Amino acid sequence: MTGVVTSSKADKTICVHVERRIKHPVYGKFIRRSTKLHAHDEGNDCREGDVVTIVETRPISKTKAWRLDRILERAGS
Repeated sequence: MTGVVTSSKADKTICVHVERRIKHPVYGKFIRRSTKLHAHDEGNDCREGDVVTIVETRPISKTKAWRLDRILERAGS
């Protein structure tokens, strides 16, 4: 999944905002739905605003079941 890092304040953890588009079942209009996921960032490499790819993994903590795959785009560049 691809999303934007909204928080990187916790140690080895990032919060990623993932947005997807779904079609409304009755009206057919595409609407945006979003999810905030916690992901494991082993090296504390990410900053807020980075576009990243995360992959699902075994549960690491109560809220973390994703890990950072790669950083696609740095914030501000």
